[in-house]
Amino acid sequence: MKAELQSRLRQLPAVDRVLVELRKLTDHPWPQDVLTGEIQQAIAELRRALLADQLVELPDCAALARQVVAQLHQLRTASLKKVLNVSGVLLHTNLGRAPLAAEALDQIQQVAAGYSNLELNLETGRRGSRHRHVEDLLCRLSGSEAALVVNNNAGAILLALSALGRGREAIVSRGELVEIGGSFRIPEVMETGGVMLREVGSSNRTHLDDYRRAIGPQTALLLKVHTSNYRIIGFTRSVSAAELVPLAREHELPVIEDLGSGLLRALPNADLPLEPTIAETVAAGVDLVTCSGDKLLGGPQAGLIFGRRQWIEKLRTHPLARALRIDKLSLAALEATLGLYVRGEELSIPLLAFLASSKIDLEARCRHMQSQLVEQGLQVELIEDYARVGGGAMPEAQISGPALRLSHPQLSAEHLAQALRQAETPVIGRIQEDFLLLNLRSLPVDDDPLLVQTLRASLARALSSYRSVK
Repeated sequence: MKAELQSRLRQLPAVDRVLVELRKLTDHPWPQDVLTGEIQQAIAELRRALLADQLVELPDCAALARQVVAQLHQLRTASLKKVLNVSGVLLHTNLGRAPLAAEALDQIQQVAAGYSNLELNLETGRRGSRHRHVEDLLCRLSGSEAALVVNNNAGAILLALSALGRGREAIVSRGELVEIGGSFRIPEVMETGGVMLREVGSSNRTHLDDYRRAIGPQTALLLKVHTSNYRIIGFTRSVSAAELVPLAREHELPVIEDLGSGLLRALPNADLPLEPTIAETVAAGVDLVTCSGDKLLGGPQAGLIFGRRQWIEKLRTHPLARALRIDKLSLAALEATLGLYVRGEELSIPLLAFLASSKIDLEARCRHMQSQLVEQGLQVELIEDYARVGGGAMPEAQISGPALRLSHPQLSAEHLAQALRQAETPVIGRIQEDFLLLNLRSLPVDDDPLLVQTLRASLARALSSYRSVK
């Protein structure tokens, strides 16, 4: 058996012979080292399969060359691509959360296409701060004395805790020790920042006296975390930021509040619950307020920090601030997005436009699409559905409106969903009771024709595959 294996290993295709066949199949000027590396990797996979007794027949040089060409094609195709979100989840974390406004995209293009004054003061000709491009806008919109931006909200919390509490205690309610996506947990962030956790209250009830009794010589700050991705209901009690601030002032301690979703103004939809805005939280006297840029604000990924100048300066000069700093493209998109708020043009932001979409408009879009999709046995029904905000924001909120329900006598909902995911422009819907649901609230209206085109092509491809198997 060993001799037979050795014989088969010697029959593995030679790199130079596969390379000759490969050159016949592609005229793209691939670098020699890339071609050689792909061939060597393919041969290594064959060797592993032989050693594991998982390969019945060895491919010849031409067959292996065709396999390598397919692998090279993947290298020419971007892995990160546009998808059509018809899941009805507006801030879908797996799909990149908030889509950007056209103005933000234009600003990214301007800044990315060449050089920019990212950290150059054009008046003095000397080095400036990248934060100045957005700090005034953030202060105008929030009423805060100063502001700072880092790469995401987790970074904002880490920076605040490290700068103000390292080596000492932060007091936080047990009911606010949240875990959000990716196993990001407040206690672990505190540990990473070198801050000792001091829990007060219980999981469902915390009182102001709990904080008062916990304050001691080692206390550095009081921390509040907005429970944006879950709700505790029933026999509950929590302490608001407005209640905490006077207590903190008595002991000359800062209050930090993580608002999570980052709401600048009331959302344009009556179905949604009230959510504290950044300005309201700043007005309550909270010393530092952190939030995300790519959630309810509708901008790029960023961690926004608002607050009193004395604390913001401590964060700005901390060594972590450089490691967590926002990049120029996100900064460009954020400046453009904030500009829309300042000018009262925030409905140009896709997320807010989605929320503001009326049932009448959505139904008209659905009916128009329905008339275009009834073909090849596809059954398309108009139903009442609920969209969700997503992204760890407003977990109980449901936004009613119409949706399309698709089914096919030969294809399951999973087959339809898979075919759509594998399209040139993938489509992400929602499966419910063996139906595929398409909720247009999370789709820009300009993408409706592309959705119809993709559905038709994907259905034809799925049916062809089904019939060939049959």
